Amino acid sequence: MHARAVAATTTALLGTTAFLPPSFDARADAATDRPTVIAHRGASAYAPENTLAAVDKAAELGVDWVENDVQRTKDGELVVLHDDSLRRTTDVEQVFPGRAPWKVKDFTAAEIARLDAGSWFGAAYAGARVPTLQQYVHRVELHHQKLLLEIKNPDLYPGIERQTLKVLSNEGWLDQGHVVDRLIVQSFSAASVRTVHKLKPGVRTGFLGTPRVADLPEYATFADQINPSYSTISTGYVAGVQAFTGPHGRPLEVFTWTVNSANTARRVAGHGVDGIITNAPDVVRDALPSS
Repeated sequence: MHARAVAATTTALLGTTAFLPPSFDARADAATDRPTVIAHRGASAYAPENTLAAVDKAAELGVDWVENDVQRTKDGELVVLHDDSLRRTTDVEQVFPGRAPWKVKDFTAAEIARLDAGSWFGAAYAGARVPTLQQYVHRVELHHQKLLLEIKNPDLYPGIERQTLKVLSNEGWLDQGHVVDRLIVQSFSAASVRTVHKLKPGVRTGFLGTPRVADLPEYATFADQINPSYSTISTGYVAGVQAFTGPHGRPLEVFTWTVNSANTARRVAGHGVDGIITNAPDVVRDALPSS
């Protein structure tokens, strides 16, 4: 695995606005160099994705990092939901039968708050709701967890980057304690990631995808991570990413997704990834070597 920057060099490169002390490392266990385990949409193998119950389940499993997805309602509220449609993970078809195709952007926050976002997963979760981003970060804070926040479909929601950062700021998530090692903002849109970096240079960012190594110098100007599907990576690719220095003066990291089996977890850990995003964080954690 790549060597980490020494403290003096890091301090010189970062300055005061980056909020990254010399001891910072995104890994769950920098001493053993084990990849960080991130609960995808919460512990979504065991509770309905992107709900507060999934955050609670991740906490119950002892998982520090959770990942979520942010969309915007018709009246401008940020909500935590993966799809741009409410159809798959709520009972919107029954509650609002005449409103196909049931896009998030066509419903108010109050309407979405009426929906059952848990019954599709199992009767035990009947009545779970689609949380607002504010509610979600409150729950993450309650458990002293860390957040990998994905901005979904930014082309559908002009200005969502600024709005997301405003909610995070209002909830205390852009102070030094959070920015240092408890928050990463990512997107499949390079333009969106670049915007987040421009608006709040101290916030760590990730690009979701597998860009060519030849293109990485440009990504390294605004992204701290390159976060690809596990099916697209190799040891060589991971090392190639980590050879570049990101905007905060540290080697680029790789958080790969979505890994749900022990064998795959061991394989991608062997590639040298920095983090593994998974629906089943206990399975992945238990598959990784202890040192």
